[in-house]
Amino acid sequence: MSEQLLGKRALVTGGSRGIGRGIALAFAEAGADVAIGYRREADAAQAVTKEIEALGRRAFSFAADVRDPQAVTEMTTGARDALGGLDVVVANAGVPTRFEPLHEVDPGYWERVIGINLTGVFHTVRAALPILREQRSGVILTISSVAADACGANGAGYVASKAAVNALTKMVARENAAENIRCNIISPGLVMTDMGQALLEAHGEKLVRDIPLGRLGTPEEIGRLAVYLASDDADWITGKNFRIDGGQW
Repeated sequence: MSEQLLGKRALVTGGSRGIGRGIALAFAEAGADVAIGYRREADAAQAVTKEIEALGRRAFSFAADVRDPQAVTEMTTGARDALGGLDVVVANAGVPTRFEPLHEVDPGYWERVIGINLTGVFHTVRAALPILREQRSGVILTISSVAADACGANGAGYVASKAAVNALTKMVARENAAENIRCNIISPGLVMTDMGQALLEAHGEKLVRDIPLGRLGTPEEIGRLAVYLASDDADWITGKNFRIDGGQW
């Protein structure tokens, strides 16, 4: 076990599965105590907390729909109180897109994707900032996607939401640097999660052939990058977008 995050206390939204789970476990392996946020999958969240505890760290889980500002505030303050403080916040909760052209996108579905992927990040960061600003230290990581730059066809809500997350994160970094709060973006490419598997089933192995390193990434690899960015080793890095995609972008 490394000690890059020894003594740190972290909150990871969407931490019950996929990339969020990978980040939460990587944080624990690096010495952090971790709270995870989840929306519906209580059993999966409980399983992750048990995995964290098996690594010798404290773990808690909090149910919250990130579209609900009150629920997000309660999750964030609950994590702070349970952990005895809060040093790192990862706004990871998100949903994938349907693959359809813009003129076929249902407005209700558009609102759902924007509500979770963008407004959910806004609520999470907004709830965390008073805590971090009061102590004049902290790290915020937002989870975006290389799709925000690639702007591939048939993913309007997802692409737009992630591009907006990138801009929002850079603005937050500028606003809070004087308070010793760092804010960076992690933009994964194709990762072996439920979403990655669905993309493979929809588009075939061509997706893998387009990756120079010849394979999908893993949640654990995203977690290792998150550990670095949350650690003191990255103390002079803020407002940056870290693309981790096997060389695809």
